Amino acid sequence: MDQKQVRSVLEQLASGTIDVDTALLQFKKAPFEDLGFAKPDYHRSLRQGAAEVIYGASKTPDQICQIAAALYAENQKAILITRLTSEAAEHLSQTSLPFQYDPISRTGIVGSVIKPDGNGTIVIATGGTSDIPVAEEAARTAEILGNRVIRLYDVGVAGLHRLLSHLDEIMSAQVIIAIAGMEGALASVIGGLADCPVIAVPTSVGYGASFGGISALLSMLNSCASGVSVVNIDNGFGAGYLASMINHQKCRTETGHTEAK
Repeated sequence: MDQKQVRSVLEQLASGTIDVDTALLQFKKAPFEDLGFAKPDYHRSLRQGAAEVIYGASKTPDQICQIAAALYAENQKAILITRLTSEAAEHLSQTSLPFQYDPISRTGIVGSVIKPDGNGTIVIATGGTSDIPVAEEAARTAEILGNRVIRLYDVGVAGLHRLLSHLDEIMSAQVIIAIAGMEGALASVIGGLADCPVIAVPTSVGYGASFGGISALLSMLNSCASGVSVVNIDNGFGAGYLASMINHQKCRTETGHTEAK
């Protein structure tokens, strides 16, 4: 049950459409289900504002299918599956679940992407074309969570004019995700241009001395630009999720309630 469903039950109770016992029955539904090998969290959206995401790596195709089916049966309208193999995707496509797969980002979606309802736009920029798989994981994560995304790919510092041709998008963004391997300089450059939070994602793209992304990670952690935060190497999902949280922030009053902008 997500926040909208809880609100709907409370509104029905307030209007007299349903009685207290019926409302109580709705809230009594277990917050999770024990499948033996997994415990799908049905109240994740209620607590955090976003439903549970399935991490596909190291899970069998059948395990992924059962978890996805359980979440979908509990009215989770859009289920994101990350790090999904083509084998598991093929298995899911043979079920009755409404499923789509993107091989570039290795993400799958059961259900449909919701209409964007964030405060503004999330810009996702990559240093090179080789960073696109991580960028697409971030983009699809942000989109399924209800955000408008603008993609700026292959705008690395080796050709700075490419990035500077997109100043309008950069300066009007609500959040920017900067994704780069090699020396990871893109995040610092964007951080020096933008007035919004910048989420840096180091990638494992690079030659031997890049140490599988550690070089870019350390560069981004030591950025001299203010307002730059860093997620783990190749963690497009984490960046997309965090960007969505920022893009959906509401002003908090002294009483703890939230007010829309």
